[in-house]
Amino acid sequence: MANHILKFILSNPAIPSMTVRSKTTSTQYVAARARDATFEKLMDTYTELLKVVSIQDLILANPNNPPSVSLDFLSRLSQKLHLNRGAASFLRKYPHIFHIFYDPAKSQSLCKLTDSTLQISRQESEAIYSQMPLLLDRLVRLLSMSASKSLPLRAIFKVWRELGLPDDFEQSIISQNPHLFELHAAHEPNTHTLRLLSPTPVIPFSAAVDDWRLTECCKEDSKVGQTQLRFSFKHGFPPGMRLTKQFKAKVKQWQRLPYLGPYEEMREKKCSKAGVKSLEKRAVGIVHEFMSLTVEKMVEVEKISHFRKWFGIDLNIRDLFLDHPGIFYLSTKGKRHTVFLREAYERGCLIDRNPVYDARRKLLELVRLGRRGLFTNNLNNANEDARSAVDQHLLLAK
Repeated sequence: MANHILKFILSNPAIPSMTVRSKTTSTQYVAARARDATFEKLMDTYTELLKVVSIQDLILANPNNPPSVSLDFLSRLSQKLHLNRGAASFLRKYPHIFHIFYDPAKSQSLCKLTDSTLQISRQESEAIYSQMPLLLDRLVRLLSMSASKSLPLRAIFKVWRELGLPDDFEQSIISQNPHLFELHAAHEPNTHTLRLLSPTPVIPFSAAVDDWRLTECCKEDSKVGQTQLRFSFKHGFPPGMRLTKQFKAKVKQWQRLPYLGPYEEMREKKCSKAGVKSLEKRAVGIVHEFMSLTVEKMVEVEKISHFRKWFGIDLNIRDLFLDHPGIFYLSTKGKRHTVFLREAYERGCLIDRNPVYDARRKLLELVRLGRRGLFTNNLNNANEDARSAVDQHLLLAK
């Protein structure tokens, strides 16, 4: 279907798709995108944060008091965790987050979280559990965008952190609301599908983009005309991106295109010119709403791809982001492709902050701090203990 749509677009240049590519591969298309230094700088730190969070989760999952894991254990996972220079070297980069110590009783070096990191972790957990009604609404909205009002549970597990769900959401949200959700076995072995039992809300859902349209409509100095505002999306292009007259005209024409919103029922997919145009813009609307439901308004492309067929999207998700650089920004830093909702950010920070984001941002700042700020005696002593523990670990390894 995707190839059919692409051939149809290329054979009908009058269709106002944002970008019509000629003979370029997907890799070339990614490489040719306009870069945004602000998002790229954020991703430099964020790639490190993902490694930190992976280790933090391993430590917190340990029943020890305080929670800790052995340096040997982390060293064996170095490759899987993408710790290129080894676990010990990575942990010592972030003394404000990790503390390495030697346990004589176990004759091994262990790693635990610092008091500051434990406090941040508790703050995030408290923020999550304090907004259960919001999380319930978020999960219902996610299921409502699916044509069948159902999604594979494994796909939701891949984005539970992005959605701000508790790690036990299957028990704390799904099982606690049997009037809303039902789990049933899928066609594949050992898989389950989560289904929404009340598909029609009392008050119809409105998409996040509708809130922007309403706000924009009330502005006297609005840059978007009333005729195109009904189906418009907020745009903001990367600094330095060359916007030709032809491109601006294409954007303006695309903004006027009518389409079905993410919560509206699509009865059938039409292969006519109007049907293809509507299908592409509906896909943008669904992905835009999906990202609006996330805590940090960002998600890995691979993760959102698991929802593609369930949302009825027959287009390549990554190319969809690249086709609309005024709405999304795609970064390829690290081992992953990550997409941001451009309108949600200003100078590398979320505009409409929330308690979960604030807690995660504190951990990000500790990552940025690195080894700086080790001037107090307590921190100096902790650093020396870490060096001694690592040296002892290396000695035992020999």
